[in-house]
Amino acid sequence: MTAGRNMSRVWNVWRRADMKTILVSRYHPLLVLLHWLLAVLIVAMLGAGFVLLEPMPSTDPQKIGILLIHMALGMFILALMAVRFILRMRTARPADATTGYPVLDRIAPVTHYGFYILVLLMAATGLATAILAGLNRIVFQGSGEPLPPDFDIYPSFVAHGYLALLLAGFISLHVAAGLYHRFVRKDLLLRRMWFGRRASGPSAPAK
Repeated sequence: MTAGRNMSRVWNVWRRADMKTILVSRYHPLLVLLHWLLAVLIVAMLGAGFVLLEPMPSTDPQKIGILLIHMALGMFILALMAVRFILRMRTARPADATTGYPVLDRIAPVTHYGFYILVLLMAATGLATAILAGLNRIVFQGSGEPLPPDFDIYPSFVAHGYLALLLAGFISLHVAAGLYHRFVRKDLLLRRMWFGRRASGPSAPAK
């Protein structure tokens, strides 16, 4: 009897979660805000890393200041991603969209959660590099020590660079998928990640 009641309780929880999924046509407003804020911050961080930090010699006095901003924003992005993940798990969200191709539909969740994994790995390799290179003293404490002449000597930094390229690739796929839904399928999918009324019925369209 106890097992039967437990199974019934699990089923009811699942049904309520499923109803949450189909009864809204937009994501939670805070999720929308975090999505676009993180998009801007992550693209800016990747751009700064590839365009500013990578070609800049360690002897350039401006590099420490840029590293300070880069590292602080990296930690901020990690915190925002954690908040976004928790909020996504705890709020109602629209039903899964379809691309019209079953294989792509199975890949889509992998790319979505791949963003969380990549950002976590980026933060981990960045932190490892900071520890190995003594950046906590040089950048945050202003010890006056010179930066390492070549960060490539640290395996964590090499991994950080490859992960940045992979993250840029994921972002490109994400943008391409959005454009596909907007201009090919014309299914108004992008409206789900914008502000507006969250429909209270399973068939109500986003406005």
